[in-house]
Amino acid sequence: MPSARTLFIGLLALLAPFGVFASETAEHLDLNLTTHWVGYTALIVFGLAYALVMAEEFLHLRKSKPVIIAAGIIWCLIAFIYTQMGEPHLAGEAVRHNLLEYSELMLFLLVAMTYINALDERLVFDALRAWLIRKGFGFRSLFWMTGILSFLISPVADNLTTALLMCAVVMAVGGDNKRFVTLACINIVVAANAGGAFSPFGDITTLMVWQKGIVDFFGFFKLFVPAIVNFVVPATIMFMAVPNLKPDAANEDVHMRRGARRIVLLFLATIATAVSFHNFLHLPPVIGMLTGLGYLQFFGFYLRMTHHKETTKGNNDDLVGDMPPFDVFSKVARAEWDTLLFFYGVVLCVGGLGQLGYLAMTSELMYEQWGPTLANVSVGVLSAIVDNIPVMFAVLTMNPDMNETQWLLVTLTAGVGGSLLSIGSAAGVALMGQARGTYTFFAHLSWTPAIALGYLASIAVHLWIN
Repeated sequence: MPSARTLFIGLLALLAPFGVFASETAEHLDLNLTTHWVGYTALIVFGLAYALVMAEEFLHLRKSKPVIIAAGIIWCLIAFIYTQMGEPHLAGEAVRHNLLEYSELMLFLLVAMTYINALDERLVFDALRAWLIRKGFGFRSLFWMTGILSFLISPVADNLTTALLMCAVVMAVGGDNKRFVTLACINIVVAANAGGAFSPFGDITTLMVWQKGIVDFFGFFKLFVPAIVNFVVPATIMFMAVPNLKPDAANEDVHMRRGARRIVLLFLATIATAVSFHNFLHLPPVIGMLTGLGYLQFFGFYLRMTHHKETTKGNNDDLVGDMPPFDVFSKVARAEWDTLLFFYGVVLCVGGLGQLGYLAMTSELMYEQWGPTLANVSVGVLSAIVDNIPVMFAVLTMNPDMNETQWLLVTLTAGVGGSLLSIGSAAGVALMGQARGTYTFFAHLSWTPAIALGYLASIAVHLWIN
């Protein structure tokens, strides 16, 4: 049986994302600092930083701040002890590997966020929301429609944007019917997380597995059926409690701005470019994404140069009066920089923990003593308490010896495990703010048994068909 100390260290290590293990020099020296004062200090620093991250909702302290400081402190400690051991350049070599991993993630996400912001500015999401409201669907029809749309949109857009869009529809139609709004919000969170689990672009966890080359692009679609099961099982149970009412249809009408449809096509072309670069040319997907950013920049130049002419003409079906010219760099500026810097902090923090030897210890405990299936199911449960991104990053860093079925299992569980609690995913946390007082932690918790049933059913289906 593992000791209490080993279990404690294993859980702490799982709270951080991926970096790299020790460099070749460190492996040659066989440095293990898990019982050194530097190792203990690094664990304490990271634990305090992540406690502040988890308390963001109450402290209103942006989550990037504590982890950035923690990363600096941890690597200073590592550099100090390596210098004392006569290896002054070792820490610098190791941290450069972490920075390379982070830069690929950051630039990929930056392009995706820029496209989503461009679509938002061109009113694509507002037009979809207005269309749903105008149709005058009943609560039960809308419950399924918003859930299905969340499941289908999140594989391309991120689950956070998808959840916020669908929640706006639910709140506009549901009005004062708190029961419907609560059930629909829970359904949206589950559907958005499930939809993101079977696409390399649907969630940052799947993106990282793809960029690591562990599973190829089309391999993720093996999770399509398990993801459907994860969404449909709790939705079917909750549907019985949805009020059978039909609210009055609203007359809201939103026209997309000029170029909206073409930007959608450019986004699809960018995704195709990233996939082609990776699959056929064996280049990092981020190179394809940055090439796609060039598509948007050239189209933005065209929109800006023709802005005056089109505004004067005024006969374009998706033109809305006099609007400011399109500026692609304003969309870059609106990216979620706090999230991107948070990733920097956790990548560097866990890189330090890996350098000290803690992730190797955790890997041995979970994947050799527990076994891969139990370990991967536990990863999903843990991601409901912490965030699925750092948990998945830790697994990638440990890089256990698993076949594709097990890698797909941990991708599935890390993606949908966050649905078990409202605080387990970015979508859930965002909706608690958007539907404040209606969709709450305890409202979600009351339906956790139904969600857990879908979670276990999706795992069983995956192990059966894959």
